[in-house]
Amino acid sequence: MNTRFLVAVMFSLMAGVQGSAASPQEMTVEDAIRLGLQNNYAIQIARNTAEIAVNNRGRGIAGFLPAIDAGSTLRYDDSNEKTGSPTSFGNATTRTSDAFLSLNWTLFDGFRMFADKKRYDELAQGGQSEARDRIERTVVSIMAAFFNLVQQEQLLDVVRETRDISKMRLEREEVRRDLGGASSTDLLNARVNYNKDASALLDQQLAVTVARKDLNILLAQDPLTYCAVGKEIVIPPFSARYNDVLVQARERNSTLLTAQHARRVAEEEEKIARSAFWPRLALSGTYGYLDRSRFGDDLRAGFEGSGHTIESSVGLFLSYNLFNGNIDKITHQNAKVDVLNAGLTLSAIENEIAGLVREKYATFHKRMDKVLLEEENAGTARQNMDLQQERYATGASDSLDFRDAQVNYAQARIRLIVARFDARISLLEIEQLTGNVAID
Repeated sequence: MNTRFLVAVMFSLMAGVQGSAASPQEMTVEDAIRLGLQNNYAIQIARNTAEIAVNNRGRGIAGFLPAIDAGSTLRYDDSNEKTGSPTSFGNATTRTSDAFLSLNWTLFDGFRMFADKKRYDELAQGGQSEARDRIERTVVSIMAAFFNLVQQEQLLDVVRETRDISKMRLEREEVRRDLGGASSTDLLNARVNYNKDASALLDQQLAVTVARKDLNILLAQDPLTYCAVGKEIVIPPFSARYNDVLVQARERNSTLLTAQHARRVAEEEEKIARSAFWPRLALSGTYGYLDRSRFGDDLRAGFEGSGHTIESSVGLFLSYNLFNGNIDKITHQNAKVDVLNAGLTLSAIENEIAGLVREKYATFHKRMDKVLLEEENAGTARQNMDLQQERYATGASDSLDFRDAQVNYAQARIRLIVARFDARISLLEIEQLTGNVAID
């Protein structure tokens, strides 16, 4: 008997060591953000799009620089001339080769090149703001999914504990029945409540699985990857005044900054359209070399000749459109309307951001008040649960009173978990509005 006991203890210790070695490391919200920034497909696309916008800045500079082209050709022509004239060349081969350089440089285009450069600069900055906006939204989604998984794990603990208490109650009622001291009604109620709680446990286990899948997808991981998270949602302290939050949102909100750059782009495009009403001045120049040789292989008309030519030219070209069917006028009118629309869009976003700041600021504080209330309520429900459990064990309370205390305690814990989750999400939304989401 002692030998069997020692063997059992050894196997238990080995299993415990293997279990602890195989247990995954607990993921923090910072770990989730880091993985998301590294792997998330939407974040990678946003960064690549911003890089394209930055690269396009070079197009704005290109308008100030000349265009230089170089080229060359080499050509052979064969001819066979047969006439009655004594000066007939007979068979002849002509070789022609040339090379050239050409320069075209726009000196003045109605200030279009200046507007074009500013336009591409604004597009680059706007692209970075838009990319930050997309990345912030994705990071917020990752954090929300992480906190949701924590919430679902907490709720799973509550539901599992409720199921265990119901199981204990059912077992006690079965013992009382066997001893002849329990009514069939108490036993049936205990069995119904246990089955109900067991069913709720299955539902909550599924909710945890779905929450983990959602987080894995945002982290660009296999949906079946197991990621362990903590069992607590920490709400950072937040004491900023409303006016300070509003100022930060107006200065740093990515959506608002993107709209501001879009309006500036529209203003530069209006200047580009206006440049069509100005004359254009361009400088052009060419330098070329031509070599031509002709050889005859008919001895009676033996002829051989060659020559080369060097050509160069420089010119100034001034042009001005007198009439093109009012196309330039219509284009300019439409560009002015685009500026107006961009301004209206910006005003609408500013108003929307101000409204969201007021809403989220008030929501966070109300939800924090609710957290404090639910903490107190959960403590009271716990005390009542302990009291009824003692009374039920001594027979001073019936099973229905015990069940009511059990349900009230479980619901109080659930409300507290949900309240903390809602408060943390509200704070996360404020951080997004004020551009304080860490994405670096």
